[in-house]
Formats: sequence, C-alpha cells, structure tokens
Amino acid sequence: MNALVPGLAGGLIAAGLLAIGVGLRPTAEPPRQPPQPRRRLLTLSPRTRVLVLAGLGLGLAGWLLTGWVLALVIAPVAVVGLPVLLSAPPALAQITRLEAMEEWTRSLSGVLTVGVGLEQALVATLRSAPAPISGEVTRLVARLRARWDTETALRAFADELDDSTGDLIAANLILGTRRRGAGLASVLEGLAESVAADVRARRQVEADRAKPRSTARWVTLISASVLVVLALSGTYVEPYRTPIGQVILVVLLTAYVATLIWMRRMANGQPPPRFLGPHPDAAALR
Repeated sequence: MNALVPGLAGGLIAAGLLAIGVGLRPTAEPPRQPPQPRRRLLTLSPRTRVLVLAGLGLGLAGWLLTGWVLALVIAPVAVVGLPVLLSAPPALAQITRLEAMEEWTRSLSGVLTVGVGLEQALVATLRSAPAPISGEVTRLVARLRARWDTETALRAFADELDDSTGDLIAANLILGTRRRGAGLASVLEGLAESVAADVRARRQVEADRAKPRSTARWVTLISASVLVVLALSGTYVEPYRTPIGQVILVVLLTAYVATLIWMRRMANGQPPPRFLGPHPDAAALR
C-alpha cells in the first residue's frame, strides 16, 4: 500500500507534465473570417408598427381597468398575431399564379398557330401577360432580346416561377426549341387544359377548407369578446387576477394559439416538388 501511493503520484505528475507540453506546443491559427455585416434581427412594416402601437395602447388600458399585468403582453400579441393566423393562407395566391400560367400558356398556343417561331411567339405574349406573372414574362422576353440561348432563358424563367407547373410549361417549351416541330401549339393547348383542371380542383379544396377556417375565426372572436367583457365586469374571472391564475391564463391562451397554428399548417399543405433543375449557363449569366 505504501509503494502504491508514490507510484500513483508519480504517474499523475508525468501525465500532468505531458499535458503541459501538449498545451504549450504551437498550433496554426485558424484563418480569420471576414467580419459579417450586422443584420437587423427584426424589420417591421408600417402596418405592423401601427398594430403594435395599438396593441400596446389596448394592453395599457386593459391593465389599468382590470389590473391584469399580462394585458400588456396579450393585447399586442392578439392584435398582431390573430389577423395573421385567421387570414387566408398563401394557397390562394398560388392558385392565382397557376391561373395566370394557364392563361399565358393558352395565349402562347394561340400565337403559335399563326405559324411564327417560338421566340417571336414568346415576345408577342408580353403585352397580354397576366399580372401575377408579368414580371417573369418581361424578364424572359428581355433575355431573348439580349440574344440569350432560348433554352437557357426558359430555364431561368422556370427558376423565377419556382413552381412545378412552371417547370412543366418550361420543359415543354424547351422540347419545342430542340425539335422545332409543328405540334407544339396543340401540346401547349392540352397543357393549358390540364392546368385549368388543376386550378378548379385546388379552388374546390380551398372552398372546403374555408368552412372550418371561418368557424375558427368566429369562435375566436366570440371567445375574445366574452373574455374582455368578463374581465371588465364579471366576477367569474377573479381567480385569474392572482399570480397563479395569471400563469394558468397564459397556459390556456398558449394552448389555444398553438391550436390555431396547427390548424393553419394543416391547411397550407405542401407544394409539389420541382423537377427542372437550374441550368449552369443561366446561373453564370446572372
């Protein structure tokens, strides 16, 4: 036992000296990263700023009238967040863009039946391009006039549309540029009919989804109105004035908001994935 203690101590000293030697050994400094520009963490639009100020005013009034300190937080969050959660999802804007693609494809098919080339037909559709995709069509025509390769310009056009239906339209046009056949107009007409059927199906789905969304909107408005009335005049919510009651109120409201977020995510859905990858020439020319 007496010999074990000095041996253990000597081993620890040797290990310590080895660790000191490893630590003092010079190492190459990692390359310094260039200073990153400071990004603004939060950028509020003028409308959001007005809503935040209105919410703070309502929260301050609610705190003075009811004694609920949480009104300073609940009111701004409700004024800013509830319109976003209860508003129409972005699927309606996607349907509008799909409808614009269908209209533009049908117009392009009609121009091609006259007998002009594909590039001339694309330029001719600029004046009648629907508003939701007029910017993309304008840039496509500008690239063609700048002597871009037609396939490269069409791939850049698909990247700007950023939609699987846009990829389908661009892919058919790319095939038309390669083969230069006479059947492109009929192909585009059939594609426009397919997109129109897709638009009708999506509108029907959104009409079905609008019913539970409207129910949730009315339930939320009624619940908020009842809560405000009871907080101002009733004794039913007296337990929520205590610190424990405030905590319980926060938990209940958080669960309600989480339910609204969950419902909105279920209604949004996932867009179909794109299949037309970016063209290296288009990326190099940008």
